[in-house]
Amino acid sequence: MVRINLLPHRELKRKRQRDAFLALSVITLIVGGAVVFAVYGIIGGRIEQQQGRNSYLTGEITKLDKQIEEISKLREQTQAMLARKKVVETLQANRSEAVHLLDQLVRQLPEGVYLKSVKQGGSIVSISGFAQSNARVSSLLRNLEASPWLEQPSLVEIKSASAGNTRLNEFSINVRLTRAAADTLDTGKKPATSAKEKQS
Repeated sequence: MVRINLLPHRELKRKRQRDAFLALSVITLIVGGAVVFAVYGIIGGRIEQQQGRNSYLTGEITKLDKQIEEISKLREQTQAMLARKKVVETLQANRSEAVHLLDQLVRQLPEGVYLKSVKQGGSIVSISGFAQSNARVSSLLRNLEASPWLEQPSLVEIKSASAGNTRLNEFSINVRLTRAAADTLDTGKKPATSAKEKQS
């Protein structure tokens, strides 16, 4: 007797292939999802770690900015203190200049010369007065040049003038006051080095 297979074997084969494909697709989807989740977790961890580093660096930068600001303030305070110290030292060094100036003018003033005004602007002293002759003015210039406290005298102007019936020469002279060290001024000694001594 001949046996005839009436079952739809092709349909069964296709069904088995579909089931295998679906199973493989599900497995692939699960594996892909696991890989994506793992990669996302790793990347998220690294991002979180980098954010932590960034936060730490930001905090350290903020601390450094505060330290730099404090250093800048300290520098400003130091500069201000040094400026005040310099002013005090200048005042200390030059406090007796007027005494030496008047003393030297009295000592170096030749006979026949009369002072009208003495003005000091910094280290420059402007002297104006009357002299009986041009020779007296020249003598005054030489005396000022020889003074240990005065240097670089220069004649600004000389002109004829009259006082009553007397003919005089009115003159203007500029001279530089030698800047001495504070200890030199305190002891009353002559300046150790002046511009005249350096030139010689």
